[in-house]
Amino acid sequence: MTVPFFPKIEQESSAEIFRYQNDKLQEALSYLNVASPFYKDMFRKHSIDVSKINTLGHLVHIPVTTKVDLQTRNDDFVCVPKNKIIDYITTSGTLGDPVTFAMTDKDLDRLAYNEAISFTCANGSDADVYQLMTTIDRRFMAGLAYFLGIRKLGASVVRVGNGIPELQWDTIQRIKPNAIIAVPSFILKIIEYAEQRGIDYKSSSIQKAVCIGEPLRKHDLTLNTLGRKIQEKWPLKLYSTYASTEMGSSFTECEEGIGGHHHPELIIVEFLDDDNNPVKEGELGEVTVTTLGVEGMPLLRFKTGDVCHHYTNPCHCGRNTIRLGPVVGRKNQMIKYKGTTLFPPALYDILDNIDFISSYIVEVYTNEIGTDEILIHVGSKAPVEDREKDIKDHFRAKLRVAPLITFKPHDEISKIQFPESGRKSLKFIDNREK
Repeated sequence: MTVPFFPKIEQESSAEIFRYQNDKLQEALSYLNVASPFYKDMFRKHSIDVSKINTLGHLVHIPVTTKVDLQTRNDDFVCVPKNKIIDYITTSGTLGDPVTFAMTDKDLDRLAYNEAISFTCANGSDADVYQLMTTIDRRFMAGLAYFLGIRKLGASVVRVGNGIPELQWDTIQRIKPNAIIAVPSFILKIIEYAEQRGIDYKSSSIQKAVCIGEPLRKHDLTLNTLGRKIQEKWPLKLYSTYASTEMGSSFTECEEGIGGHHHPELIIVEFLDDDNNPVKEGELGEVTVTTLGVEGMPLLRFKTGDVCHHYTNPCHCGRNTIRLGPVVGRKNQMIKYKGTTLFPPALYDILDNIDFISSYIVEVYTNEIGTDEILIHVGSKAPVEDREKDIKDHFRAKLRVAPLITFKPHDEISKIQFPESGRKSLKFIDNREK
């Protein structure tokens, strides 16, 4: 049987994928050299002849593009006249000031195609009914992308948006979707709501969840604490995804659950160290992307700030593409704490594993001696102030260091974590001196 959105190139050999991407790179560079004020300036400044960059291995001769470049020269990345722009999208600004992206009609078609092949990767089909639990407004890309992709796939979508557990369950009971698209920690929130109100959620129509924004797996690709908690409560089939506005594409898990698959027709991906050199498989590297087929604001060697492992061994699903492991952390969120290097997800995994903690916020600030300090704001539905030692013992056992702890009412933490006007759940506050 032919699967409509299972691209042939993803089933080809690694050598054929490499040749295919070499050709696509040439097209991308030629376009940038003509249409992009930013990249024309870069090529001129560094005396780069794009006609001589004719293989992926030559990319190392081109400087990387950073988030700061996008923030300071946002308009210079736009490659089309204003009358060709159909949609304006803004990043969430996790690592600094938000950046606006200009999307043409062609770019929106590309976005829909990306999501259609990504949903197919996550065992999706035109028979599915997806309940969308992410915002589709506020200049956010994700909700729009999912809507467009589901439409292209031929499936059905119920646009509920983020938050409001009562409306989520009312919609599930009325329309009976078989799949949800949600932030994993919000799935726990709607489970909690159902348990408090006697809703038999395990017998509902929902069979699977496409999860965004938070990792579900550890480095060894087994479920992390958050993923295990969801499955222990509600045995859904979980598919993890990784994406960003800048790349306009995503890495999505297949049935095997061993990393998100790369779509070579949409982006070139590199994994770089601090000196912008490629890392070997098994080493942590910063995800760096070159977009293919983007018309409005294409990017070349853009460093996302996300640090991951990657895998190249074959997958039983038939795709021979690179796979991306869970995001270990963001480069700008790396914490140096008492001689130990940490990323926030390592702290989340410990906190998610402590039963009496119902909500939390991790705050990092610069202390009086100029080093990083970690303060964890813990929420609980019962008095737990006497459990500070237990919490610190969990951290010492896993990380050898223990952060500062403060206790607040569960509702107070929960309101900060899931702001009504927010686009993403908030777990990390960085108050360090810059």
